[in-house]
Amino acid sequence: MDALAQSDVARETYWGISSTEYAVFYLLAFTAVLVFTYGAYQRFARYAKGDDDSFPRIDDLQNRIVSATKIVLSNEKQFNRDLYGGLMHSFILWGFLTLFIATLILGTDLYVGQKILHMSFWDGDFYLAYQFMVDALGLLFVVGIGMAMYRRYWVRNHRLWGRHTSNEDDLFIWTLFALGIGGFLLEGLRIYIAGIPDHEIVSFVGYGLATMFDGIGLPTTEAAVAAGPEYSASANLGANAETLHWLTWWSHSLIAFFFIAWIPYAKPFHMISSFANVVTRDEKAGKRLPNVPSDLDATNAESIDDFTWKEILDQDACTKCGRCSSVCPAKASDRPLDPRNVILDLKSYREDLDAGGEEQPIVADGGTSVIDSETMESCMACMACMDACPVEIEHLKSFTRLNRQLTDQGDVSPSMQDVFQNVMQNGNTFGDSPRNRGDWAEELEFDVTDAREEEVDYLWYVGDFPSYDERNKQVARSLATILQEADVSFGILFDDEKFDGNDIRRVGEELLYVELAGHHVETWEDCEFDKIVCTDPHSYNTFKNEYPEVNFDEFADDPMMPFEYEEQWNEDGEVDVLHWTQAVEELVDDGKLDLDGTELDYTVTYHDPCHLGRYNDEYEAPRELIKATGCTLDEMPRNRSNSFCCGGGGGGLWMDFEEEPKPSEERIREALEDTDAGSGIEKFVVACPMCMTMYEDGRKTGDFEDEIEIVDVAELIVEAIGKEDEAKVEVAAD
Repeated sequence: MDALAQSDVARETYWGISSTEYAVFYLLAFTAVLVFTYGAYQRFARYAKGDDDSFPRIDDLQNRIVSATKIVLSNEKQFNRDLYGGLMHSFILWGFLTLFIATLILGTDLYVGQKILHMSFWDGDFYLAYQFMVDALGLLFVVGIGMAMYRRYWVRNHRLWGRHTSNEDDLFIWTLFALGIGGFLLEGLRIYIAGIPDHEIVSFVGYGLATMFDGIGLPTTEAAVAAGPEYSASANLGANAETLHWLTWWSHSLIAFFFIAWIPYAKPFHMISSFANVVTRDEKAGKRLPNVPSDLDATNAESIDDFTWKEILDQDACTKCGRCSSVCPAKASDRPLDPRNVILDLKSYREDLDAGGEEQPIVADGGTSVIDSETMESCMACMACMDACPVEIEHLKSFTRLNRQLTDQGDVSPSMQDVFQNVMQNGNTFGDSPRNRGDWAEELEFDVTDAREEEVDYLWYVGDFPSYDERNKQVARSLATILQEADVSFGILFDDEKFDGNDIRRVGEELLYVELAGHHVETWEDCEFDKIVCTDPHSYNTFKNEYPEVNFDEFADDPMMPFEYEEQWNEDGEVDVLHWTQAVEELVDDGKLDLDGTELDYTVTYHDPCHLGRYNDEYEAPRELIKATGCTLDEMPRNRSNSFCCGGGGGGLWMDFEEEPKPSEERIREALEDTDAGSGIEKFVVACPMCMTMYEDGRKTGDFEDEIEIVDVAELIVEAIGKEDEAKVEVAAD
């Protein structure tokens, strides 16, 4: 074993490789890097052909990179709702990065240290630490790959299989597995041939394999020579450690070169594109949408070239993990939407075109396009897909582009066309007279202030459903009672209030949304108030995040636009926009509502509205108000950012789908069966008028009418206030 003697704490890098093989190795290495570079160039050149993005993506680049690095290295998104998946991906990522860094260290020592500086740092204690870390993280890498293979092939996790699952996915995972196992096998053979030096115990995986080879008596060339001519001849005819080392070394090298060259052309590219996607993410993605310029230039999806470079990067960053699909309420209800498939269908079409394929419509009715219109109509704009995506794909941005194309083409469901018509003619989705907008307040025992005529603290945007829908009128009256009880000045716009535009915008009707936005900000400019308070989370999101983004000056001269407002409204956030639960929580904290937390004794559960929770991270205000009434809150398994959509967003409130079960029915079932209290849940609490409408419907269609009551948080508070007043009367009577 003198050829590989290791008296020093180090080892020879290219042991057993001839000078010719050495040259071939570097020729192949250079070729692999060249193929990789060309492929990466093609990818990024394709992004450069994409449309400019509406939002800044590389501003403050240094902090973006630092933040993205933290997200990627911590795997925080992978751990979200999936501990197994988080550990699996962490082991693979950390192991892969360690092996990559180890290769860079080895190359630096060999070509910078030894060739240029004529010294080596890859020996002694550094070598021992290096070998231990490589084995430790390399083992995690192999374990992670094993976990992935177990989940894919043994458990056959439903998320991982779909129409875009291909041999590419198998090749990717098996190549990584071969690299991990091959590296350890190569190390074990090297240590065994070297005589299993004591210091190599730090390479505990390789050392264990070497001990195993020793136990089975794997022959070596030197041992055969020492045993005599007869044994030597027989050993040379069969496998020996040196031959296996040579075969393993070249196999490992060739697989590594293949993998490097393959990266830009297939699934492994997500290692680069995913990080780039996290770096260039929009922190407000979904809660704000790209605006349409007045000239309507390339805002839709007539062709794949209309998509921005970021939307193309989104497509390349998709790892097919299926997390978006698994949380999508539309898919769970058997609607034809699968968020992953939409992103990957667009990617496949783009790649087919780039390869010389024929053009076809991007989105249309009848199944002749890349995406079918019914697929996009199924989207509830709940943002669950974006919240679940570990690589920050902005699904809703691409979906809105597709919906705008459908609207421009007229491929919109008749029910949504009726909604558009109602809003254009009457300013509301019901088609009712604007003069009736304030009629809900007539049953109150006090007058509601007209905010157009008097200064108020709270300018209350009531919204369509609380103004016109009989069930939600009760909620509006409850909220008015709360504000009156708290002795704060508030007022409404009466017939100058129109639909906020949130949902029709997400269905694709952008210009009508701009018209509504212009009307409202122009009306608000003539009012005196401190804060805007919204009943509906949809309105809250739109006023807070989207109205400030509109360039009204661009549309002010358009004769079709009924406003003359030319400024950027609330660009600096000087006007506070609140959901009513936030405003009332402040009042409770200030002691404006005399509640001691013992008034009610119901056992309730609470549903997080998408536009209040996932969109705007407000989870606590409604819960604090529920607790302030004395109710016992029993959480559903899917709560806060994991809340399940009611089905009403994205125009779903006005569309009819063949779905089983309805999202609202499934959610009520969850409340009655999956909470700790189970059938003991007395009230299903909401904080959104659309949720109220959907769940009242789901309670009937799901046959839950005798099992649970749907109430708004405001109704609980009013009941608690009534109980408190009754208690005071009783005390006074005593």
